[in-house]
Amino acid sequence: MAFVNLKKKEVQAKIVYYGPGRGGKTTNLEYINEKFSNRIKTEMIAIKTHGDRTLFFDFLPFDIGKIRGYNVKIQLYTVPGQVKYNATRRLVLRGVDGVVFVADSMKVRREKNILSLRNLQKNLATYQKNIFKIPLVLQYNKRDLSEQGIPLLPVQILEKQLNSKLKAPSFEASALMGTNVAKTMKKIISMTIASLQRELK
Repeated sequence: MAFVNLKKKEVQAKIVYYGPGRGGKTTNLEYINEKFSNRIKTEMIAIKTHGDRTLFFDFLPFDIGKIRGYNVKIQLYTVPGQVKYNATRRLVLRGVDGVVFVADSMKVRREKNILSLRNLQKNLATYQKNIFKIPLVLQYNKRDLSEQGIPLLPVQILEKQLNSKLKAPSFEASALMGTNVAKTMKKIISMTIASLQRELK
């Protein structure tokens, strides 16, 4: 549940970018941090773990108005993708209001995507959150790699394997090029805000 600051008349919502290691979560946040620097009011903080890292910063969303007279502040987080950092991933999900699942489009990562999505479902459940009910957007990242001849999973396969039951909004993307990074972010923010408005009624 979002943090409500009565003194500042502010609602703080938390959005977490989740997915397998090296799938492009960090690249998404780095692109957002660079592209929308005028809306970011804090430094991007990176917590390094061996061979992986967690990022977070505060993001002031686009003109979405107020929720019941309160200004909205969004906190964007990534989780470390590697399996051995599950305790950190679970910790980052505490108090989450919306999730972007960043899937790696490379054929060789098929299994890792599926395992990571299951892991997300399990970790959300520890906080009594349901993957089918929380605002969720899927991003099929690294679509640009096809130009380099790297075998990618067709989007239809990704949809079937990851999204056939969830039926979440999904985007083909390249976090490196910035393709659909902003679109993904705007979608999850609007879904999260709509969800919070319902909760705060």
